[in-house]
Amino acid sequence: MPRPISVSIAPAALRHNLSVVREHLDRTAERAGGTPASIWAVIKANAYGHGIEQAVSGFSDAQGLAMLDLQEAVRCREAGWGGPILLLEGFFEPDDLDIVDRYHLTTSVHNREQLDMLAHAKLSRRVDIMLKLNTGMNRLGFSAHSYGPAHARALQLQERGQLGTVGKMTHFACADGEQGVAAQMNVFNANTQGLAAGPVSVCNSAATLRYAEIAVGDAQTTHWVRPGICLYGASPFADADAASFGLRPAMTLRSELLSVQEIPAGAAVGYGATFTAPAPMRIGVVACGYADGYPRHAGTGTPVTVGGVTTRLVGRVSMDMLMVDLDPVPGAAFGTPVVLWGEGGPSVDEVATHAGTIGYELLCAVAPRVPRFVV
Repeated sequence: MPRPISVSIAPAALRHNLSVVREHLDRTAERAGGTPASIWAVIKANAYGHGIEQAVSGFSDAQGLAMLDLQEAVRCREAGWGGPILLLEGFFEPDDLDIVDRYHLTTSVHNREQLDMLAHAKLSRRVDIMLKLNTGMNRLGFSAHSYGPAHARALQLQERGQLGTVGKMTHFACADGEQGVAAQMNVFNANTQGLAAGPVSVCNSAATLRYAEIAVGDAQTTHWVRPGICLYGASPFADADAASFGLRPAMTLRSELLSVQEIPAGAAVGYGATFTAPAPMRIGVVACGYADGYPRHAGTGTPVTVGGVTTRLVGRVSMDMLMVDLDPVPGAAFGTPVVLWGEGGPSVDEVATHAGTIGYELLCAVAPRVPRFVV
């Protein structure tokens, strides 16, 4: 028998979440009297740990896919994806443009060196680009004073037959918080106003859900949004859970009880004796630990579902096991099913909050040793 832990991926949940975002964009555009934004479903980091092939299936109704890794882009084409693919970090050396060309990829361009490589490349077709403006994230993108000249140079390459569409994009730093997007949008608008028309992309998951009105298109401009984490059924917000938007978890981490211990008051549990029983207790030992991708820093009180009942983690997570309080689950015994996060259990965001991190990290961190199933 294999060790009783597994992770299941539900493409149906991916499709549902995409439809939730699509309907939200359609309603926003209808209210504004404009054109709904197109969707680049972000599938970077092996589709946030869900698998490239599962994402291609689950997001088949998206207008495009977006990612970082060239080989993941190739896998999308090999899996049958024929629509646009956006490379969010662009390409890294001249030889990468052979893959961009061969697989008809759209690429972000965020520095002068990438424009130089495009200028010297021998391509069989025009390459569509999204020219990135740094509006305050201070990560990737041309500065405000260099964006106009970079855009002019891109148009020259377009005239020479090197480039196809030349779009404009940026990335928000605080769309999920109180600061919002207004300041960065002011920078974006001030530095793109008057430039030749082309597609525009500014919205990540948080901005797509809370500020979709800025992505409504018109006769001159096609807008693309880039939702990521929300498509997998997790929330980009600390103050709103995924369920409040009608989103469903697409990944479920399951295990079983390996053992049940009955301990007296005053007995400690786990490494470091970080938890001491205040009264006689039943403790369940779960086949899941930090080597499986469960966060070691999740402390006592982190929700876990055992036999369909919500209870709590107690003590310190170890490499291969963690312990749970079975007092709320008197019928629990060896083999009782456990849900660590996902369908029928706590949300990945709840677990992440107790571990002092974010759901993104947990979804991406499930270890290769955990068997995966598509449901």
